[in-house]
Amino acid sequence: MIAIIVGCGRIGAELGYRLFKRGHDVSIIDNVPASFNNLPADFEGRVHEGDAINQDVLVRAGIEHCDVVAAVTNNDALNMIVSHVAKTEFNVSNIVARNYDPHVRDLFETFGIQVVSSTSWGSQRIEELMYHSEARTVFSAGNGEVEVYELSIPEYWNGKKVGELIPCDECRPIAVTRAGKAFLANTTTELQNGDLLSVAATFEGIEETRKVLKNSAKEA
Repeated sequence: MIAIIVGCGRIGAELGYRLFKRGHDVSIIDNVPASFNNLPADFEGRVHEGDAINQDVLVRAGIEHCDVVAAVTNNDALNMIVSHVAKTEFNVSNIVARNYDPHVRDLFETFGIQVVSSTSWGSQRIEELMYHSEARTVFSAGNGEVEVYELSIPEYWNGKKVGELIPCDECRPIAVTRAGKAFLANTTTELQNGDLLSVAATFEGIEETRKVLKNSAKEA
């Protein structure tokens, strides 16, 4: 894969190094020469000093032949412009942008740009960890709007059906792992003590499921 990363701060340097170590062709652009000091000493990708808004800089970095562009500076406007130029002027099909201020995330989505909002995602993950621990996040889609959770089924839910545990459409069963083997689940699947139930849910949906678990624990 040929990748161009715009921004060599902590995220850009870490991303570039990870891709390089996996054998990918990596070019990193930044207009501050000192930012390249964030790269480990054994990084052997290419670095390009310059303003990524300048198309000549993008061309010099190889955008005409690249597979993916990641715009990860701490400037939302710059990330948005670079992503838009890469998409419309150079027909790059795979573009990912960092969103610094969650209040402008909708603008990225309006342009059809895949966006990672570290502020939104990070605050949601911290909030989840501050709640109960009976639902463990194992996968996050988008910026955490939908996540896959793993629920450990306690003894007092032995013999009950999945539909009794999941009270709303915002939480849906995926699979049950029992004695190391997984199988697809639905609302009629009967649960056993020690099962791991995987569900896809919004934050609101998993909170409703947590309430059911909490209330049933009081009744047990």
